[in-house]
Amino acid sequence: MLVGIPLEAKSSQAPKPKECAQEMSQYLATVAEERCKRSFSKIFSYFAPRLRSYALKQIGNEALAMELVQDTMSNVWQKAHLFNADKGSPSTWIFTIARNIRFDMLRKQQNRKEDICSDDLWPVLCEHTADANEVPLDEQMTLEQVSNLFNNLPAKQKVVIEAIYVEGKSQQEVADELDIPLGTVKSRTRLALQRLKEMLVDHD
Repeated sequence: MLVGIPLEAKSSQAPKPKECAQEMSQYLATVAEERCKRSFSKIFSYFAPRLRSYALKQIGNEALAMELVQDTMSNVWQKAHLFNADKGSPSTWIFTIARNIRFDMLRKQQNRKEDICSDDLWPVLCEHTADANEVPLDEQMTLEQVSNLFNNLPAKQKVVIEAIYVEGKSQQEVADELDIPLGTVKSRTRLALQRLKEMLVDHD
């Protein structure tokens, strides 16, 4: 919860998606017009757990996940007047804010010139370290280096890797979206990760 904003008790019956979207739109309008803390607490109670699950999936760190939740909901409180129900649902608007904050967090890490473990964008790569004499991948790669290597992948592999490790989609979701077999997605993922590892070795 944000300071001074109590969480509402969970309702025994969850509203249907369409009804929920309408309800959340009304709460956002009330927050925008009246700075209503009670309405905001309703929004917070509904979205905070969902944002936390999203953040944990994308970041994998509890502290950073909660920071993303807090920053996102602070933005919702401050920018509620910018929400337009005619242009999209409350969920789409709020999760767009969350994704932007996630990218900002990565950029800030890069700007401080801290090494970013490749696990932030390419989790499987961290499993492909060679022998103990090699420098760990998280000490070799920065976000900029990962991006440069990523751009050298074949187009089909790049689409799959971006969908999985940047957009956070499952392999099945990617298969459905691209209308290709799941095995093809797994194959392209494996080949792309191997190619990234080879490019990393050549880069050194």
